[in-house]
Amino acid sequence: MRIVCPFCGERELGEFTYLGDAKPVRPTADAGEDAVHDYVYLRDNVAGVMSENWYHGGGCRAWLKVTRNTLTHEIAAVEPAAGAGAAKVGA
Repeated sequence: MRIVCPFCGERELGEFTYLGDAKPVRPTADAGEDAVHDYVYLRDNVAGVMSENWYHGGGCRAWLKVTRNTLTHEIAAVEPAAGAGAAKVGA
């Protein structure tokens, strides 16, 4: 599988680290214990298209949101994750 990084271009999968479903939103600091439990432990196991967080550790060190079909591994889109950008290598 190859991922087209918006900053570096097409790269080998080994440069990236999968970090999970991009859909869950972290609860606020005053959220109850149930909300934190649900955020940490309850995740959908989607068989099909989903948005995922990936980290380009072997390249620009950017956080990316990858839209991928989990059955075929076809990648439909790759974009910078919210608030993320490319880090300066060596910084």
